[in-house]
Amino acid sequence: MGGHTHHCDHHSHSHGTRFSAQGRALVLAIACNAVFVVVEFICGFIAHSTALMADAGHNLSDVLGLFLAWWAMRLGRRRPKGRYTYGLRSSTILAALSNAMLLLIGCGAIAWEAVRRFSDPPCVAGLMVLAVAAAAVVVNGLSAWLLMASSRGNLNIRGAFLHMAVDAAVSMGVVMAGSVMYYTGGYYWLDPATSLFIVAIVLLSTWGLLRDALHLALGAVPTHIEIEAVRRFLASLPGVTDVHDLHIWGMSTTENALTVHLVIPAGHPGDAFIDHAVYELQEHFAIHHSTLQIELGQTTHVCSLQ
Repeated sequence: MGGHTHHCDHHSHSHGTRFSAQGRALVLAIACNAVFVVVEFICGFIAHSTALMADAGHNLSDVLGLFLAWWAMRLGRRRPKGRYTYGLRSSTILAALSNAMLLLIGCGAIAWEAVRRFSDPPCVAGLMVLAVAAAAVVVNGLSAWLLMASSRGNLNIRGAFLHMAVDAAVSMGVVMAGSVMYYTGGYYWLDPATSLFIVAIVLLSTWGLLRDALHLALGAVPTHIEIEAVRRFLASLPGVTDVHDLHIWGMSTTENALTVHLVIPAGHPGDAFIDHAVYELQEHFAIHHSTLQIELGQTTHVCSLQ
Protein backbone atom coordinates (compact mmCIF):
# COMPACT_ATOMS: atom_id res chain seq x y z
CA MET A 1 0.00 0.00 0.00
CA GLY A 2 1.42 3.37 -0.86
CA GLY A 3 0.66 6.95 -1.72
CA HIS A 4 2.51 9.90 -3.12
CA THR A 5 2.17 13.57 -3.82
CA HIS A 6 4.03 15.93 -6.11
CA HIS A 7 4.20 19.59 -5.25
CA CYS A 8 4.81 22.02 -8.09
CA ASP A 9 4.56 25.81 -7.80
CA HIS A 10 7.11 27.22 -10.22
CA HIS A 11 4.67 28.63 -12.76
CA SER A 12 3.34 31.29 -10.40
CA HIS A 13 3.11 34.97 -11.27
CA SER A 14 5.89 35.89 -8.82
CA HIS A 15 8.28 33.47 -10.53
CA GLY A 16 7.35 34.87 -13.92
CA THR A 17 8.07 38.41 -12.74
CA ARG A 18 11.43 37.31 -11.32
CA PHE A 19 12.47 35.56 -14.54
CA SER A 20 11.46 38.65 -16.53
CA ALA A 21 13.65 40.89 -14.34
CA GLN A 22 16.57 38.46 -14.61
CA GLY A 23 16.17 38.33 -18.38
CA ARG A 24 16.25 42.12 -18.74
CA ALA A 25 19.34 42.37 -16.53
CA LEU A 26 21.13 39.71 -18.58
CA VAL A 27 20.25 41.27 -21.94
CA LEU A 28 21.46 44.69 -20.82
CA ALA A 29 24.69 43.21 -19.44
CA ILE A 30 25.27 41.29 -22.69
CA ALA A 31 24.80 44.43 -24.81
CA CYS A 32 27.13 46.58 -22.68
CA ASN A 33 29.89 43.99 -22.56
CA ALA A 34 29.68 43.02 -26.25
CA VAL A 35 30.29 46.63 -27.30
CA PHE A 36 33.08 47.05 -24.79
CA VAL A 37 34.89 43.85 -25.84
CA VAL A 38 35.32 45.20 -29.38
CA VAL A 39 36.57 48.57 -28.15
CA GLU A 40 38.95 47.06 -25.59
CA PHE A 41 40.53 44.58 -28.02
CA ILE A 42 41.15 47.26 -30.66
CA CYS A 43 42.71 49.57 -28.07
CA GLY A 44 44.84 46.74 -26.68
CA PHE A 45 46.13 45.90 -30.18
CA ILE A 46 47.00 49.54 -30.89
CA ALA A 47 48.67 49.96 -27.48
CA HIS A 48 50.60 46.63 -27.73
CA SER A 49 49.05 45.66 -24.39
CA THR A 50 48.56 41.97 -23.66
CA ALA A 51 46.83 42.94 -20.43
CA LEU A 52 44.11 44.78 -22.36
CA MET A 53 43.81 42.06 -25.01
CA ALA A 54 43.75 39.44 -22.25
CA ASP A 55 41.01 41.32 -20.48
CA ALA A 56 39.11 41.66 -23.77
CA GLY A 57 39.40 37.91 -24.37
CA HIS A 58 38.17 37.23 -20.88
CA ASN A 59 35.29 39.67 -21.36
CA LEU A 60 34.40 37.87 -24.60
CA SER A 61 34.06 34.62 -22.66
CA ASP A 62 31.88 36.54 -20.24
CA VAL A 63 29.62 37.69 -23.09
CA LEU A 64 29.29 34.08 -24.20
CA GLY A 65 28.67 33.07 -20.61
CA LEU A 66 26.01 35.74 -20.16
CA PHE A 67 24.33 34.60 -23.37
CA LEU A 68 24.43 30.97 -22.19
CA ALA A 69 22.88 32.00 -18.87
CA TRP A 70 20.12 33.93 -20.65
CA TRP A 71 19.39 31.15 -23.15
CA ALA A 72 19.39 28.47 -20.46
CA MET A 73 16.98 30.54 -18.40
CA ARG A 74 14.66 30.76 -21.41
CA LEU A 75 14.87 27.00 -22.00
CA GLY A 76 14.25 26.32 -18.32
CA ARG A 77 10.86 28.06 -18.51
CA ARG A 78 9.52 25.71 -21.18
CA ARG A 79 6.75 23.44 -20.00
CA PRO A 80 7.25 19.65 -19.88
CA LYS A 81 6.58 18.12 -23.27
CA GLY A 82 7.04 14.73 -24.91
CA ARG A 83 10.10 12.90 -23.61
CA TYR A 84 11.19 15.91 -21.53
CA THR A 85 8.87 15.27 -18.60
CA TYR A 86 10.74 17.77 -16.41
CA GLY A 87 10.99 20.34 -19.20
CA LEU A 88 14.44 21.73 -19.92
CA ARG A 89 15.26 23.02 -16.43
CA SER A 90 18.61 21.21 -16.34
CA SER A 91 19.89 23.42 -19.19
CA THR A 92 20.73 26.00 -16.52
CA ILE A 93 23.14 23.47 -14.96
CA LEU A 94 24.79 22.88 -18.34
CA ALA A 95 25.10 26.65 -18.83
CA ALA A 96 26.83 27.08 -15.47
CA LEU A 97 29.20 24.21 -16.29
CA SER A 98 29.92 25.63 -19.75
CA ASN A 99 30.56 29.03 -18.20
CA ALA A 100 33.23 27.57 -15.95
CA MET A 101 34.85 25.66 -18.82
CA LEU A 102 34.95 28.79 -21.00
CA LEU A 103 36.76 30.63 -18.25
CA LEU A 104 39.35 27.87 -17.87
CA ILE A 105 40.05 27.77 -21.62
CA GLY A 106 40.39 31.55 -21.70
CA CYS A 107 42.80 31.45 -18.77
CA GLY A 108 45.06 29.01 -20.61
CA ALA A 109 45.26 31.23 -23.69
CA ILE A 110 45.95 34.36 -21.62
CA ALA A 111 48.68 32.69 -19.56
CA TRP A 112 50.43 31.32 -22.66
CA GLU A 113 50.62 34.73 -24.32
CA ALA A 114 51.72 36.48 -21.13
CA VAL A 115 54.58 34.03 -20.48
CA ARG A 116 55.71 34.36 -24.10
CA ARG A 117 55.93 38.15 -23.77
CA PHE A 118 57.93 38.11 -20.55
CA SER A 119 61.13 37.43 -22.51
CA ASP A 120 60.70 40.54 -24.65
CA PRO A 121 57.97 42.84 -23.32
CA PRO A 122 56.96 45.42 -25.97
CA CYS A 123 56.50 49.11 -25.28
CA VAL A 124 52.99 49.71 -24.00
CA ALA A 125 50.90 52.86 -24.38
CA GLY A 126 50.26 53.29 -20.68
CA LEU A 127 47.73 56.12 -21.02
CA MET A 128 45.49 54.11 -23.33
CA VAL A 129 45.74 51.08 -21.07
CA LEU A 130 44.82 53.26 -18.12
CA ALA A 131 41.81 54.85 -19.86
CA VAL A 132 40.36 51.63 -21.28
CA ALA A 133 40.84 49.71 -18.05
CA ALA A 134 39.08 52.50 -16.13
CA ALA A 135 36.16 52.21 -18.56
CA ALA A 136 36.17 48.44 -17.98
CA VAL A 137 35.78 49.00 -14.25
CA VAL A 138 32.62 51.03 -14.93
CA VAL A 139 31.12 48.57 -17.47
CA ASN A 140 31.87 45.45 -15.44
CA GLY A 141 30.82 47.08 -12.20
CA LEU A 142 27.49 48.13 -13.72
CA SER A 143 26.92 44.64 -15.12
CA ALA A 144 27.70 43.04 -11.75
CA TRP A 145 25.29 45.43 -10.03
CA LEU A 146 22.52 44.51 -12.48
CA LEU A 147 22.98 40.79 -11.75
CA MET A 148 23.71 40.99 -8.01
CA ALA A 149 20.13 40.64 -6.75
CA SER A 150 19.33 37.73 -9.13
CA SER A 151 22.50 35.80 -8.24
CA ARG A 152 21.29 34.78 -4.79
CA GLY A 153 20.23 31.14 -4.84
CA ASN A 154 20.72 30.76 -8.60
CA LEU A 155 23.95 29.06 -9.71
CA ASN A 156 23.32 29.97 -13.36
CA ILE A 157 23.02 33.71 -12.65
CA ARG A 158 25.73 33.44 -10.00
CA GLY A 159 28.18 32.33 -12.69
CA ALA A 160 27.37 35.40 -14.78
CA PHE A 161 27.54 37.71 -11.75
CA LEU A 162 30.86 36.20 -10.66
CA HIS A 163 32.38 36.93 -14.07
CA MET A 164 31.34 40.57 -13.91
CA ALA A 165 32.43 41.12 -10.32
CA VAL A 166 35.84 39.52 -10.91
CA ASP A 167 36.29 41.53 -14.09
CA ALA A 168 35.64 44.78 -12.25
CA ALA A 169 38.28 43.90 -9.64
CA VAL A 170 40.78 42.71 -12.23
CA SER A 171 40.33 45.85 -14.32
CA MET A 172 41.36 47.83 -11.26
CA GLY A 173 44.63 45.89 -11.33
CA VAL A 174 45.11 46.83 -14.98
CA VAL A 175 44.46 50.49 -14.06
CA MET A 176 47.23 50.30 -11.49
CA ALA A 177 49.70 48.71 -13.94
CA GLY A 178 48.78 51.26 -16.63
CA SER A 179 49.36 54.10 -14.18
CA VAL A 180 52.86 52.86 -13.32
CA MET A 181 53.83 52.41 -16.99
CA TYR A 182 52.45 55.83 -17.95
CA TYR A 183 54.08 57.84 -15.19
CA THR A 184 57.43 56.02 -15.22
CA GLY A 185 57.74 55.40 -18.94
CA GLY A 186 58.93 51.87 -18.21
CA TYR A 187 58.25 48.73 -16.19
CA TYR A 188 56.58 47.19 -19.25
CA TRP A 189 56.97 43.75 -17.71
CA LEU A 190 54.06 44.76 -15.49
CA ASP A 191 51.74 44.20 -18.47
CA PRO A 192 52.27 40.42 -18.83
CA ALA A 193 52.59 40.17 -15.03
CA THR A 194 49.14 41.72 -14.70
CA SER A 195 47.86 39.23 -17.27
CA LEU A 196 49.06 36.35 -15.09
CA PHE A 197 47.48 38.01 -12.06
CA ILE A 198 44.19 38.11 -13.97
CA VAL A 199 44.52 34.39 -14.69
CA ALA A 200 45.19 33.55 -11.03
CA ILE A 201 42.18 35.55 -9.80
CA VAL A 202 39.87 34.07 -12.42
CA LEU A 203 41.00 30.51 -11.63
CA LEU A 204 40.34 31.02 -7.93
CA SER A 205 36.91 32.50 -8.52
CA THR A 206 35.96 29.85 -11.10
CA TRP A 207 36.79 26.82 -8.97
CA GLY A 208 33.69 27.09 -6.78
CA LEU A 209 31.43 27.58 -9.79
CA LEU A 210 32.95 24.58 -11.60
CA ARG A 211 32.70 22.37 -8.53
CA ASP A 212 29.04 23.22 -7.81
CA ALA A 213 27.99 22.95 -11.47
CA LEU A 214 29.74 19.58 -11.83
CA HIS A 215 28.07 18.29 -8.67
CA LEU A 216 24.63 19.28 -9.98
CA ALA A 217 25.36 17.78 -13.40
CA LEU A 218 26.20 14.46 -11.71
CA GLY A 219 23.01 14.48 -9.66
CA ALA A 220 24.67 15.20 -6.31
CA VAL A 221 22.75 16.71 -3.41
CA PRO A 222 22.96 20.54 -3.79
CA THR A 223 25.58 22.00 -1.45
CA HIS A 224 23.09 24.14 0.49
CA ILE A 225 21.00 21.09 1.49
CA GLU A 226 22.10 18.89 4.40
CA ILE A 227 20.84 15.42 3.52
CA GLU A 228 21.16 14.15 7.08
CA ALA A 229 19.07 17.08 8.35
CA VAL A 230 16.38 16.15 5.81
CA ARG A 231 16.56 12.52 6.90
CA ARG A 232 16.18 13.50 10.58
CA PHE A 233 13.18 15.68 9.75
CA LEU A 234 11.44 12.90 7.84
CA ALA A 235 12.20 10.37 10.59
CA SER A 236 10.66 12.73 13.18
CA LEU A 237 7.29 12.84 11.41
CA PRO A 238 4.44 11.19 13.39
CA GLY A 239 4.24 7.44 12.84
CA VAL A 240 7.42 7.12 10.74
CA THR A 241 9.60 4.20 11.86
CA ASP A 242 12.07 4.09 8.97
CA VAL A 243 13.30 6.30 6.13
CA HIS A 244 14.98 4.76 3.10
CA ASP A 245 15.66 5.35 -0.57
CA LEU A 246 16.11 9.06 0.09
CA HIS A 247 17.26 10.87 -3.05
CA ILE A 248 17.76 14.62 -3.46
CA TRP A 249 19.03 16.29 -6.62
CA GLY A 250 19.00 19.58 -8.47
CA MET A 251 16.51 19.76 -11.34
CA SER A 252 18.01 23.13 -12.28
CA THR A 253 20.23 25.74 -10.64
CA THR A 254 17.21 26.97 -8.64
CA GLU A 255 14.87 23.98 -8.20
CA ASN A 256 15.48 20.80 -6.21
CA ALA A 257 13.61 17.49 -6.09
CA LEU A 258 13.26 14.67 -3.57
CA THR A 259 11.96 11.11 -3.56
CA VAL A 260 11.76 8.96 -0.42
CA HIS A 261 10.08 5.89 1.08
CA LEU A 262 8.58 6.34 4.57
CA VAL A 263 7.67 3.26 6.60
CA ILE A 264 4.50 3.87 8.69
CA PRO A 265 3.22 0.57 10.18
CA ALA A 266 0.05 2.20 11.58
CA GLY A 267 -1.27 2.78 8.06
CA HIS A 268 -1.50 5.64 5.59
CA PRO A 269 -1.55 8.89 7.62
CA GLY A 270 -3.67 10.83 5.13
CA ASP A 271 -3.25 13.82 2.86
CA ALA A 272 -2.75 16.33 5.70
CA PHE A 273 0.40 14.45 6.77
CA ILE A 274 1.85 14.53 3.26
CA ASP A 275 0.90 18.18 2.68
CA HIS A 276 2.65 19.15 5.91
CA ALA A 277 5.81 17.20 4.99
CA VAL A 278 5.94 18.71 1.50
CA TYR A 279 5.42 22.22 2.87
CA GLU A 280 8.19 21.84 5.45
CA LEU A 281 10.60 20.43 2.86
CA GLN A 282 10.06 23.47 0.67
CA GLU A 283 10.16 26.10 3.40
CA HIS A 284 13.12 24.79 5.42
CA PHE A 285 15.20 22.87 2.87
CA ALA A 286 14.37 24.61 -0.46
CA ILE A 287 13.13 21.33 -1.96
CA HIS A 288 10.41 22.31 -4.41
CA HIS A 289 9.32 18.95 -5.87
CA SER A 290 8.79 16.12 -3.36
CA THR A 291 7.48 12.61 -3.98
CA LEU A 292 6.75 10.59 -0.83
CA GLN A 293 5.90 6.88 -0.87
CA ILE A 294 4.24 5.45 2.21
CA GLU A 295 4.96 1.81 3.16
CA LEU A 296 3.25 -0.22 5.89
CA GLY A 297 6.41 -2.19 6.60
CA GLN A 298 4.71 -5.52 5.92
CA THR A 299 6.67 -6.28 2.76
CA THR A 300 10.36 -6.63 2.06
CA HIS A 301 11.91 -3.70 0.24
CA VAL A 302 14.22 -4.71 -2.61
CA CYS A 303 16.98 -2.31 -3.70
CA SER A 304 17.90 -2.58 -7.36
CA LEU A 305 21.54 -2.18 -8.36
CA GLN A 306 22.19 0.61 -10.83
